[in-house]
Amino acid sequence: MDRRSFLKVVGGVAGGYAAAAMVGCTPEPKSPKTNSGGNSPLPLRPLGKTGEKISIVGFPGLSLMRDEQDVCTKALHNAFDQGVNHFDVAPAYGKDGICEVRMGVGLVGIPRDKYFLSCKTKMRDQDGARLELERSLKRLKTDHFDLYQLHHLRFPHEVKKALGPGGAMETILKAKQEGKVRYIGFSAHTTKAALEAMKGFRFDTVMFPINFVEYYTMGFGKPVLKLAQKQGAAVLAIKPLSAGAWPTDLPRNQRSRPWWYRCTETQEEVNLAMRFTLSFKPVVNGIPPSWFDLTEKAIEAGRQFKPITREETERLQTMARDRLSVFKREEDQVAFNRPCREPYPPNPHDCCPAAYA
Repeated sequence: MDRRSFLKVVGGVAGGYAAAAMVGCTPEPKSPKTNSGGNSPLPLRPLGKTGEKISIVGFPGLSLMRDEQDVCTKALHNAFDQGVNHFDVAPAYGKDGICEVRMGVGLVGIPRDKYFLSCKTKMRDQDGARLELERSLKRLKTDHFDLYQLHHLRFPHEVKKALGPGGAMETILKAKQEGKVRYIGFSAHTTKAALEAMKGFRFDTVMFPINFVEYYTMGFGKPVLKLAQKQGAAVLAIKPLSAGAWPTDLPRNQRSRPWWYRCTETQEEVNLAMRFTLSFKPVVNGIPPSWFDLTEKAIEAGRQFKPITREETERLQTMARDRLSVFKREEDQVAFNRPCREPYPPNPHDCCPAAYA
């Protein structure tokens, strides 16, 4: 198979975008941090047009919801010591914002200019967004966010409200003038919402699910990656280690972990999944599922990163054939303008109700 055919397999689209969608073999800068074992440092990538460089693995703030502060503090410092400089959180993570609180305490002792802190708001109105922003700043013990994002966009009408007069974007832009926000982004779970957002405002970052199951089962992510690349926006990939939805006939007590979707579990599978996601040029980093052990494996995969090969993409395509999409239901609901009548995630008892980015 020649290079043109290979890129069509990987990108799933014809023409120039497929050729531009994959990372080349140019060496990437490395984080100066190494872990105590002396392993290779974690690569850094430019964050779009911002001039910033962040680690190719981000720290998932939702992972702080389960353990006491001392355990969480150790996990945060351990990630930083291994080269992670991007920490992401949201007020919706954990009961009463406990993940923000624990991250704020846990990052004490790490110089503020040594890490890139991102937060979010699920508020769509100006006043609600201001309340969340100011509260998050206090919880995280900082005077600014490096990145502030509209959180969990799904429907186009949500985007219009957030961007429109009196919307959350007015607060965010004002906060940027005040020096409380440096860059602006959003997270979305549907193609329509993501494209609507990018057409309405030139965001610095786009947070969207990019993984092999969603990509190969329904092409999820292709239009978002394409437009982000055209606009020069950095893509922060969520759910990079997803192995698809749980089979409907598999009882919760027989699942490998109490989470609302399956995860790649072995180091080999994690390496492969992360390499797939990180091989798309607009993708700057991947934020692993909210478990400390999977974050460790993702960091190890980041150290070993190299662009995905033809044989590996073929293996992932085969793995994806019998997997179920996590996002198809929401994608269809939005595409056909149907209201969400079921709780989301599909099995809310499996995790925190806000267990999504």
